[in-house]
Amino acid sequence: MSWTVYLSGEIHTDWREQIEQGIKEAGLDVVFTSAVTHHEASDAAGDHLMDNDNSFWRDHQSSKVNLIRTKTLIEKADLVVVRFGDKYKQWNAAFDAGYCAALGKPYITLHDESIIHPLKEVDAQAMAWAKTPAQVVETLKYVIAA
Repeated sequence: MSWTVYLSGEIHTDWREQIEQGIKEAGLDVVFTSAVTHHEASDAAGDHLMDNDNSFWRDHQSSKVNLIRTKTLIEKADLVVVRFGDKYKQWNAAFDAGYCAALGKPYITLHDESIIHPLKEVDAQAMAWAKTPAQVVETLKYVIAA
C-alpha cells in the first residue's frame, strides 16, 4: 500500500529531506507532499491577482491562494507531520495541526523539548511527538511496514 505523508511547518532546516531520505533508504512506498517551502514565493502567491500596497491585504490574498494547496494536500494525506522550529512562531503549522485534528487526520508533531508547554494542546491531539526526524522515520517504518 502506498502512503501519502504531508510535511507541514518550519521551512528553514533540512528536516523534510532527512525524513524523505530515511524513508527512501527503508524502501517504503511513500509519497511526500508539502506546502511551498520557498518563503518569498509563498508570500507572493496571490500577487498576480492584484497589486496591494497594504501588507495585510497582500498577505490575505496570498494566504488564501496557499490554502488551496495546503487544504487539498492535507485532506488527501494519510498522515501529516507537523514541524515546529525554535526560531519562528509557526502559526501556520499550528493551524495545520488543528485542521488535522478537526478532520480526524492522524498527525505527528516534531519539535524539541523547549517548546513543549506552548504546544501542549497541539501535542495532546497528535498520535506521536518526535524530537528528531529519525524518530519520525522510525515511527513511519513501524506504521507502514509492520
